[in-house]
Amino acid sequence: MTKKSTRTIIDPNAKATSKDGIYGLPFKESEARVVFIPVPWDVTTSYQAGTSKGPGAILAASEQIDFFDLDFIDAYQAGLFMKKESAKIIKLNSEGRLLAKKIIDADDATMAKNKVLQKNLVKVNQICNDLNNEVYNETKKLLSNDQIAVVVGGDHATPFGAIKAYAEKYPKLGILHFDAHSDTRNAYMGFENSHASIMHNVMEKISGISKLVQVGIRDFCEQEYLYTKENKKVEVYFDQTLARRKMSGENFQKIAKEIISKLPEHVYISFDIDGLDPRFCPNTGTPVPGGLDYQEVMLIINELVASGKKLVGFDLVEVAPNPKDKSNEWDANVGMRLLYKMTSASLATMGHIKKR
Repeated sequence: MTKKSTRTIIDPNAKATSKDGIYGLPFKESEARVVFIPVPWDVTTSYQAGTSKGPGAILAASEQIDFFDLDFIDAYQAGLFMKKESAKIIKLNSEGRLLAKKIIDADDATMAKNKVLQKNLVKVNQICNDLNNEVYNETKKLLSNDQIAVVVGGDHATPFGAIKAYAEKYPKLGILHFDAHSDTRNAYMGFENSHASIMHNVMEKISGISKLVQVGIRDFCEQEYLYTKENKKVEVYFDQTLARRKMSGENFQKIAKEIISKLPEHVYISFDIDGLDPRFCPNTGTPVPGGLDYQEVMLIINELVASGKKLVGFDLVEVAPNPKDKSNEWDANVGMRLLYKMTSASLATMGHIKKR
């Protein structure tokens, strides 16, 4: 990557505007150490749609950031840039969602005998494959340029291509997965690249993944439970178990250290915002009672930094704006802050900024 421009002076105490770029930063893509890839996608969303609006909502909310951080020194100085939403991806999402919605609304008996819906399913799976290829190619290009590529979803199907590119660059990569859902279903509702299948696909279709550590899981089917239990590469910290350990008086910092100890040297975080308590993300596609507190997540991330392991990449998915109140940016506000914190942590572990 080229060096950051020194011509623009950034006042970290001034009011930011998202018109200048994410977090109000004026960097060009070539000047940025971290490049956010917006993926407006909700093709296979099975409960409530809206995550395709997430990247735009995060960008708009990002002007509310204050850069001063008690843990890290000035991540913004490394250069942060969000790409424009791809017209091709927007078109694929529109086409795919139209076809997928008819399949989602049909019952199994109808699907079994309806040739049109069966053909539509084949088309949807191909459209999702096209999306994976787009994200993979973009991520691979950025990684080859020594930049940190970050997928901003969109539903949780979106980062598959990115994880594939990261696994190629960092053999024996570990995935730290925050989520309410296990996402280890096999081709949920026939969709091979469903948001409910992302971690199953990661483990079965991407070579080089050495470990998957899931945190906050509290909504899953028996097939998913058995899959994770029988797979020696998977470690699950169920929300119920975490809650009971805390209620029995166990120190959460001890739990956080334990979680991080299960991961290898190179770590990728895949963060579905519904891993948090729904009070932080009430409009996400599939909210579930329970979940992690925001500061508990911060503690886990800080323990990752303190461990000396490297947070080489990450994504943030399933942020959705309030469909009934466009002025309510709470979900996006939480999302953009979480995104900045993970950015800071990644830059610190990679030696681009310092801890306080």
